[in-house]
Amino acid sequence: MHELGIAQNILEIVQQAVPEEQASAVKRIRIRAGQLSGIVPDSLQFCFSVIVRETKMKDAELEIEQIPTLSRCKDCQIQFKMEDLAFICPSCKSTNLELISGKELEVVDIELSEANDEGI
Repeated sequence: MHELGIAQNILEIVQQAVPEEQASAVKRIRIRAGQLSGIVPDSLQFCFSVIVRETKMKDAELEIEQIPTLSRCKDCQIQFKMEDLAFICPSCKSTNLELISGKELEVVDIELSEANDEGI
């Protein structure tokens, strides 16, 4: 389960971004995860909830925004959402595709409770 390692990396990113004296004010951490990023959202949520328990950020929630896989056909230039992850253009049936989105895995923002709403 590589979600544990990803959860640890997310926690490290937040710890680097938020001053230690404000760590307990972390309310929500929002990430973007592409459909092709290889994570299982429920597993990542579980792993994050387990590791954050032992930190000053024990009340922090992890919010995962799932990003669909978008491609562009290099032959007919159509842009489309890949529903079934078949790497083929629905218009001209070409496999000459450019991936536009779907591999992202990034921390988007960190929300602090109002008591420490100094902005990160």
